[in-house]
Amino acid sequence: MNSRSEAAARAAFETLIDYAGLYPPAELGVDAAVAEYDDARASAAAWMLGRFIAGTQRAGAVAAAWRARGTGGALRLSAIAAVESDARRWFDSLRGALDAIVALRANPEVSVDALEIPLAVPVSARETYDAPVAQLRAALDRAGLGDLPVYVELPGHARRDELLPQTMATLARLRFGAKIRCGGLVAEAFPSVDAVAGFIAAAAAEGVAFKATAGLHHPVRHFNAATGFVMHGFLNLLAAAAFAPSSNAAELREIVAEEDPGAFAFDDSGFVWRGRRANLDDLRRMRATAFVGYGSCSFSEPVDDLTALGMLPAALA
Repeated sequence: MNSRSEAAARAAFETLIDYAGLYPPAELGVDAAVAEYDDARASAAAWMLGRFIAGTQRAGAVAAAWRARGTGGALRLSAIAAVESDARRWFDSLRGALDAIVALRANPEVSVDALEIPLAVPVSARETYDAPVAQLRAALDRAGLGDLPVYVELPGHARRDELLPQTMATLARLRFGAKIRCGGLVAEAFPSVDAVAGFIAAAAAEGVAFKATAGLHHPVRHFNAATGFVMHGFLNLLAAAAFAPSSNAAELREIVAEEDPGAFAFDDSGFVWRGRRANLDDLRRMRATAFVGYGSCSFSEPVDDLTALGMLPAALA
């Protein structure tokens, strides 16, 4: 890579990977996950590393492990609110989770940089996500947390995809980002190509920033023989976010479904997918306002894969 293509790679991948070592499939203990994150901070690829992800129920233990490690400085945290999935208990559990986040912000060992908050599945098939999103904004403001970036995860629901345009408009109006889950431990946890493309298109239409999680260890969509699942690629999501403003639904679907690593490249003019180009300004704008990052329980796997594909020079990895 020359200096211009290195600049494009930096624009695309800087702080892209939030570390989620506490979660499956890695599911490390707190001490081991904190140590792995700290090691990643000292690596040549540290510029790609984002926040440490922890649920509110374990964030205190994470802060204690960070203090015991003695690295110095506050641990940058993306806190996942531990809430009930049952809509009838969701709001009460949300209040408890927000209390925990308020306490975390008073802890000098951590810097709470962002929140990730799952919504509950609506009780009735006729309900939308608008009411709980409005409740969430009011609760955050009352708790003094209205200044934090918040990424709202929409649960699986029969009408979720149908409601996406309306929901994204509500998220935009109430100053929220969105979160998409791209995999899990069972086949049903992996959304279809159409669902992922539809989510990105809806977010782009309303200017909603989003992050992703689960199933995105590797850059390009592929069949994983170890699990038997076809897994989405974070490079596919990045390309889809970059080209969403100028693409129709069929083009976005093609980008999300792409399984040829050779279709993606960085060159002197920026980032390329099958002749479509995003320049440096486009990449920086996309990362700031569209695809802001994704959670991965491994940091080394995506770095190693990008290096093998020639998308990261050795000096940056």
